[in-house]
Amino acid sequence: MRILVAEDDKAIAMGLEYSLNCEGYEVCIVGTMKEAMGAINGQAFDLAILDITLPDGSGYEICRQIKAKSDTPIIFLTALDDEVNVVLGLDIGADDYIVKPFRVRELLSRIKTVLRRYGTSNKSFIRIGNISINTAKAIVYKNGEEVILTALEYKLLLTLLHNEGKILSRAQLLEGIWDIAGDFVNDNTLTVYIKRLRDKLEDDPADPQIIKTVRGLGYRIGKTDEV
Repeated sequence: MRILVAEDDKAIAMGLEYSLNCEGYEVCIVGTMKEAMGAINGQAFDLAILDITLPDGSGYEICRQIKAKSDTPIIFLTALDDEVNVVLGLDIGADDYIVKPFRVRELLSRIKTVLRRYGTSNKSFIRIGNISINTAKAIVYKNGEEVILTALEYKLLLTLLHNEGKILSRAQLLEGIWDIAGDFVNDNTLTVYIKRLRDKLEDDPADPQIIKTVRGLGYRIGKTDEV
């Protein structure tokens, strides 16, 4: 699980990073709105913890940007213990808030509650690296931006995803995508579609980390997470 923490108080940020790492979370700490925007444009997160007041802007704007790209759960950190700020945060898409100073155990409990809530409603959401797949809506995202796949490309990706950890031969992949749109798919066509998928999904198609080739055997998908 990847968590983005936007907090300009270094002592609080270090304490959160340590506590979250101890719980098994992968943490990205940023201290400004600019750094936060760079982080959310560069990778996907399972949850964001945002301080409302940052040196160069507001956690509200980060929240809006995150929610415009994905349904990532958000918890606000705030020293502004008044109803207006709390309501504004919730209105723009936050899932919870906690007032500083706070106890780490309380925040960890709230994180687990929010993630559990999303886990119950979003079991059809699969993440692999910076790629997210909403299988309920058949939508693929890279770094939060939608990637347009053809029906056959999407079916090929699903075939690999549904066989995580397994090496699929070319024959098995051909069988998995055979009847899409009634198209005839041969071995040469499969090579083309594998290349197209890599061009759309991989950061470096020449060194694929998502769709990997197992020489002489076939292909396998990298490690995925269901959220």
